[in-house]
Amino acid sequence: MGKMLVYHGSYAEVREPKIIVGRNTKDFGTGFYCTVIKEQAQRWARRYDTPTVNIYSSLIDEKLDILEFKTMTDAWLDFIIACRSGKPHSHDIVIGAMANDQIYNFISDYMDGILTREQFWVLAKFKYPTHQINFCTDDALKCLTFVKSEKVTP
Repeated sequence: MGKMLVYHGSYAEVREPKIIVGRNTKDFGTGFYCTVIKEQAQRWARRYDTPTVNIYSSLIDEKLDILEFKTMTDAWLDFIIACRSGKPHSHDIVIGAMANDQIYNFISDYMDGILTREQFWVLAKFKYPTHQINFCTDDALKCLTFVKSEKVTP
């Protein structure tokens, strides 16, 4: 992976990213979430009263433990289920599709036994996932260099 810009939607400027341990479990576990899609970060930021997109230059250290899901697969689904169930992992960086609200509803139904795995995939294939990069460790955060922040119009 070469140098790229990544975006983090927030309520404030974040010059020094930190691992965020939230109340809710996330797709790829604990960490600092970014995306390569600026519009997606703007959507994330609009959840707040002072929407702000932080822009970072990122050069991924290939020596880190990187897990990348290039497509939505059974392995991706199983990993999200494990993370959303609170199971920790040891990866420095996890990259892949984000389970947006609709996809997450399908995952919840699958976890609850309402849908079979086959039914999940029939429903999920018609939804277009987004993109996320989770910087899960302090070593991973060293791959980020703050560029600037921008206020987002509501």
